[in-house]
Amino acid sequence: MVETAFTPWASLAGGVLIGIAATLLMLTIGRVMGATGVLAGLVQPASGQEFAWRAALLAGMVTGPVVVWLVSGEMPAVEVPVSTLALVLGGVIVGVGVTYGSGCTSGHGVCGMARLSPRSIAATITFMITTGLTVYLIRHVIGG
Repeated sequence: MVETAFTPWASLAGGVLIGIAATLLMLTIGRVMGATGVLAGLVQPASGQEFAWRAALLAGMVTGPVVVWLVSGEMPAVEVPVSTLALVLGGVIVGVGVTYGSGCTSGHGVCGMARLSPRSIAATITFMITTGLTVYLIRHVIGG
């Protein structure tokens, strides 16, 4: 059975950093830091300026582990307890959900809820209920 490590301090620190980054992006250029929206705008940017900030933000997201390695001397451990097929299937499901939900957890859950957007509050409640049900189904019913 898969056991999830409870890391409250690391999770709190990560949440604070995400909140600061989202706030700075909103304050400096007036944009919402929804990861899928940032990625979509990188694939089809409206202008060179749009491409630049999106590329810089995504580069920062991707190079985070390298910063950890430079500071600590070792790469963060990453364990993926599912098959490649499950990862691909999960990615497709998330992509469909993001499309129909008009955004992802970072856009709705962090930025939208901070602005008290009713649509984002409803979307985040839906994400959380669906996530809980999915974890229960996979871990306790299917046995993954």
